Amino acid sequence: MFLERRNPRINPPTLLLLLITLVITLTACSAPKGSIVILEKPNEAEFSMEFNEWSSNNKCELALNKGDELQIEVIRENGRIALEICGKNGSEPYTGNNLISSIFTVKVAETDKYEIRITGKTATGKVLVKRI
Repeated sequence: MFLERRNPRINPPTLLLLLITLVITLTACSAPKGSIVILEKPNEAEFSMEFNEWSSNNKCELALNKGDELQIEVIRENGRIALEICGKNGSEPYTGNNLISSIFTVKVAETDKYEIRITGKTATGKVLVKRI
C-alpha cells in the first residue's frame, strides 16, 4: 500500500480568523482596571466622578452658554489624573495633565455642548464639576 503524506496548510481565511481571535484575546487583558462612580445632577449642571485604583478614561457632557464658569475640584489621593474640556464646535477651554488636589474655575467662550474627559492611571480620588 502507498501512503500519501499531506503537508498541512492553513488557508488564508482561517489564518486571519486565528489572528483576529488572538488580538481580541490579548486586548481583553488590558481592560479598564479599578472602579469609577459618576453621579450627575443634570438640572444643576453638576457631576462628580469618584474613582479607586482606576486606569481608563471616561467623559460627561454639559450644555453651557457663553460666559458660563465651571468650578472644578480635584481630590487626588494616588495615581495620575488628566482632565480635558472640549466643545463640540472645537473650542478647548481647558487641558490639564498630572493634576494635583486643587480647586479652580474655567470660563467658556461660546455656547456649546462640552465634553469633560477624565483619564486616570491607577488613580484614586474624586473630581467634582459644577456650573457657578
